[in-house]
Amino acid sequence: MPEASKDKAPKAAKGEKTKRGDAPAPAVLATADSLGTPEGYTPRMRKHYLDVVRAQMIEQFGYKNALEVPTITKIVLNMGVGDAVNDTKKVTSAAADLALIAGQKPVVTRSRKAISSFKLRENMPIGAMVTLRSTRMYEFLDRFVTIALPRIRDFRGLSPKSFDGRGNFAMGIKEHLVFPEIDYDKADSQLGMDVIVCTTAKTDDEARALLRAFNFPFRQ
Repeated sequence: MPEASKDKAPKAAKGEKTKRGDAPAPAVLATADSLGTPEGYTPRMRKHYLDVVRAQMIEQFGYKNALEVPTITKIVLNMGVGDAVNDTKKVTSAAADLALIAGQKPVVTRSRKAISSFKLRENMPIGAMVTLRSTRMYEFLDRFVTIALPRIRDFRGLSPKSFDGRGNFAMGIKEHLVFPEIDYDKADSQLGMDVIVCTTAKTDDEARALLRAFNFPFRQ
């Protein structure tokens, strides 16, 4: 009888099981490069926080540990579309513009209950919202402070009272066209939006000092 072949069995393809009960071959993990961010990249505002802001806050409030220094945890962008009751396509257009501004896909917000006087039905799309964290948060913060705010018409500074008592800041923008990502000629309409900055500060004074260190132009 012919001898049995001594050749080894072919290796299993990536992700396939080699034998019953064996774990699949490990898949390639996503790297910073595959996600569109250079490996080892640190946003300019993140570096500013580590090199400048922390030292200023420690000197001003006397923190004993660098971990006590408040930091920004997330930025929430919310865009309401009042004309959506007549044309739901405007919500899609608003969500597309918000995606350009944030660099992240937003979530369409819907009404919780029906209000006949506003022609509003339950579960009707009425706006878009996105939450930014980490790298995208710092990148948006940089564009917001250095480009968008100076482009606001008749801008006289941010209100130092727009805090909620727990270290979070909120402000409204009348025209989303102040962001450089939006082409004025291609925009369907001028939309307002809310910008909410959430921090780990325990008091409004600490949060105000933190944002001022990030060059937020508060009125004196």
